[in-house]
Amino acid sequence: MHHMQHFGYGPVTPVAAYAMSFIGSLLGLRCAARARAGGGTERVSWLVLAALAIGGAGIWVMHFIAMLGFTVHGTEIRYDVRLTAASALIAIAIVGIGMCLVGFGGTRARILLPAGAITGAGVAVMHYSGMAAMNMPGNVSYDLIWVAVSVVIAVVAATAALWFSVRVRGLLATVGAAAVMGVAVSGMHYSGMAGMTVEIVPGLGAPSGATAAQLLLPSILAISVLTVVTLMIISLAPNETEMARTAEMQRLLRERRDDTPPAGTPPRG
Repeated sequence: MHHMQHFGYGPVTPVAAYAMSFIGSLLGLRCAARARAGGGTERVSWLVLAALAIGGAGIWVMHFIAMLGFTVHGTEIRYDVRLTAASALIAIAIVGIGMCLVGFGGTRARILLPAGAITGAGVAVMHYSGMAAMNMPGNVSYDLIWVAVSVVIAVVAATAALWFSVRVRGLLATVGAAAVMGVAVSGMHYSGMAGMTVEIVPGLGAPSGATAAQLLLPSILAISVLTVVTLMIISLAPNETEMARTAEMQRLLRERRDDTPPAGTPPRG
């Protein structure tokens, strides 16, 4: 077994990874708050934005920021670009499915628990498919106990995130929920990495693929653009309370219109 380092840049990568997870979770929860007050296609649109923020920035980008600090002594690590991109799609799609399940079905146990299990399993699949994308001249294995721990953390974190997305209201409460989600996502990542073992095989050629930095730079640019766009949408769109008031006013206007007799109709009685 070769010496591995998970914090090659000291506290920089874990702190930056947590910050990205927190920001993605915060944006996602703010989008979910708008989804609660919307309906139909409007709700779906907000839930899609929430999935992009949480699955893309809060989970996937967090993973690769953390991976910048991962090194194996004397060994070059590269990443398969296609498998890495597939792991991003998995994260966003599975989070989107979970958000839609609770966004339309509510947080009853028969909805929340299966949605949390599906989403948590998807997060775990994203993590381990991202790890499978690593190319190095050696063999990678995992301690099944740590794998199980990481999956349990992923399921619990996903269930909590879905509950937060429907129940949490107010900016301070949302910030607190995002902070908890950031801890859970980071905990899942590092618990999964704790059970990893690398055995270098002498004589193998240099690995192919992109470096973590080459993958992360375009990802950061894309997520930065997405974050700015999402912030602009959230700032320009009415908040949950305003959306609820507008919906109530529209309901009252429809009721008044339906109760108003057509012009020329003689009064009743």
